[in-house]
Amino acid sequence: MAPLPDVVLEAWQGRKAPIVLTTVDTDGMPNSIYASCARLWGTDRIVVADNYFSKTLANIKSGSRGSLLFITEERKAYQVKGTIQYLTSGEIYEDMLTWVDPKHPRRAAAVLHVEQVYNGATRLL
Repeated sequence: MAPLPDVVLEAWQGRKAPIVLTTVDTDGMPNSIYASCARLWGTDRIVVADNYFSKTLANIKSGSRGSLLFITEERKAYQVKGTIQYLTSGEIYEDMLTWVDPKHPRRAAAVLHVEQVYNGATRLL
């Protein structure tokens, strides 16, 4: 894991929801979803609430790495790549329960561990 660069931390604060989370199945087929319930955990992890994962859940359980894409109000795109941890208990999961509306299932917290970061084609990390 590596901390997000300051420019990305600032961009995250001005992002437009939803984000796009992409995983890959065991045959290498990508699957992308929109997710509106996402938050930073420290500076090196991004938590996405599993409210309605299906293919995404299967991909995570099979060991898929992930890519998270977000865009700012200024229309700058950032992509964060890394491993994904799926949590149904513990501190991160309990925290997720506090910021996701209870009208959603809140089944788990998918945690993207930051390894690479891009702004367009420019690698920032």
